[in-house]
Amino acid sequence: MRALGDRILAVLRQLRGPETAHAVFEATALIVGSVVLVVGFAIGLPVFWGRELPISGTGSIGAFAAIGGAITAALAFAVGRLVVRPDEPSPDGLRDGFTVPGDRLRWYDVAAIAFAHAAIAYLGWIGIAELLERSFTDAPVYAFPGAVLIAVAFALTAYVCFLSAVALTPMVLSLVLAVFLVVGAFASMLASSDVHWWRDNLSALGMSSNSASLAFNATLVIAGVMVTTIARYATAGLPVDDPVDRRGRSLVRGGLILLGIFLACVGLFPVDEFFLVHNTVATGMAVVFAVVVVGLPWFLRSIPRVFVAFGWAYVLVIVLLAAFFAVGYYNLTAVELIAAVLIFSWIIVFLRTAGSVGADRRHAAE
Repeated sequence: MRALGDRILAVLRQLRGPETAHAVFEATALIVGSVVLVVGFAIGLPVFWGRELPISGTGSIGAFAAIGGAITAALAFAVGRLVVRPDEPSPDGLRDGFTVPGDRLRWYDVAAIAFAHAAIAYLGWIGIAELLERSFTDAPVYAFPGAVLIAVAFALTAYVCFLSAVALTPMVLSLVLAVFLVVGAFASMLASSDVHWWRDNLSALGMSSNSASLAFNATLVIAGVMVTTIARYATAGLPVDDPVDRRGRSLVRGGLILLGIFLACVGLFPVDEFFLVHNTVATGMAVVFAVVVVGLPWFLRSIPRVFVAFGWAYVLVIVLLAAFFAVGYYNLTAVELIAAVLIFSWIIVFLRTAGSVGADRRHAAE
């Protein structure tokens, strides 16, 4: 895998001359996009020939772009992970942002992240097609311009996903996770066979009787795997000057990993089939989050106090929401949605805070 990446980089350097690592990756992304552009046009033109295609819907150019874009996103991401170096920085500055001492991305991590990119591409192109359909009502798309549009869509998807793969860091992954959760949740809501699902709770989207159950539950499972990946790398750079700090870091890491496992279990055990297990792991997520946030100043003594106060405020808001639900002021769906936004926004800010603490400590050591 590493040898393949070295050979690709060597060829690109010969084509571009003595360039920086970032320029080599940019050149590679452009080449990947160009190849996909040609392949997409070569596939699209014969498929569309002699037809007038609708913009969205079954058999439309939008559906073709969404399915092909998802496949392109997964493949481009995989190529990007093959090209990037997984070891220590080389003289030309190449480095995998997800490499830490004694750990690296595992195959299921890469598979989950690639799936998230594919899902975002699929739902994104579906959404764009729906918007264009409403803007150009009843407008047909002919074969040649349709093939050009498809080729451009595939090329743009490949370019973005390749660069996302080679520039992957815990912070980038947290943003991918946030986008993935948003598009997955909205897709499930739009595809729901029960238009009044919100009267029950968020988990109603994952019931077996709901047409959106597969999309909703798959989103939660993949997101859970991504959270466990983020947990390992988010805490890797934190200072551990003594056994107390090391134990505290392990507790925070374990809590975040447990949060990811519980999130995946919420998707694995739908509420209508596994009521007790589903509610147990869903409640466990809130409890684990509260324990990690409240105990953060004792677990991680180097964490800024302003971030500690930020987390405590989040916990207080969630407790207040639970009280509103208990008295009937809010329904459970509102509580779950707001709590989910708070928890995942806290994780994103925690990544930035933990990264800044680790960077400050390294600079002080130098």
